[in-house]
Amino acid sequence: MHIYNKCCFKKYIVLLFVLGITHFAQAQVNAYNQKSDFWSKVRYGGAFGLSVGSDFFSATVSPSAIYQINPKFATGVGIDFTYANAEFYTATVIGGSVMTFYNPFRQLQLSAEFEELKVYRSLDRVGGPDLKEEYWYPALFLGIGYSTGPVTIGIQADVLYDEDKSIYSTPFMPFVRFYF
Repeated sequence: MHIYNKCCFKKYIVLLFVLGITHFAQAQVNAYNQKSDFWSKVRYGGAFGLSVGSDFFSATVSPSAIYQINPKFATGVGIDFTYANAEFYTATVIGGSVMTFYNPFRQLQLSAEFEELKVYRSLDRVGGPDLKEEYWYPALFLGIGYSTGPVTIGIQADVLYDEDKSIYSTPFMPFVRFYF
């Protein structure tokens, strides 16, 4: 089995996520079978992103929830919505993500986020037939940001960037992320 067989790869990611969440949930029950403070460590918020080129616009909204494992580590899940538009191009994208944040110190946040995105896009070709596509696209963002209170501002890069399939004009995207 090749690790990037799309069907198997997706199942592998989902399995890892389910096992991780199960482990965290079980760790929250103490020896007396009483509920602990699991929900007090869950934070809600999300991010939004913007990518602008000379003839390109893309905006992303990503609500999510994270579990604060300790003061330095957090992990969570989110949903994603993106709209992109250029002169002859339009795309709407929906999907989900799994993310991890690491703060080596309070003001610096390193992040990794895997997204699986369903892309609906159309291209108006001059002198040729229009192209309408619908496909799945994986993205793996690695980022760095400055944190102040519940807000982190930074930049991230899609290390799986594919110029032909990505809806973004560049693999780099600034972000503003917040969790309360």
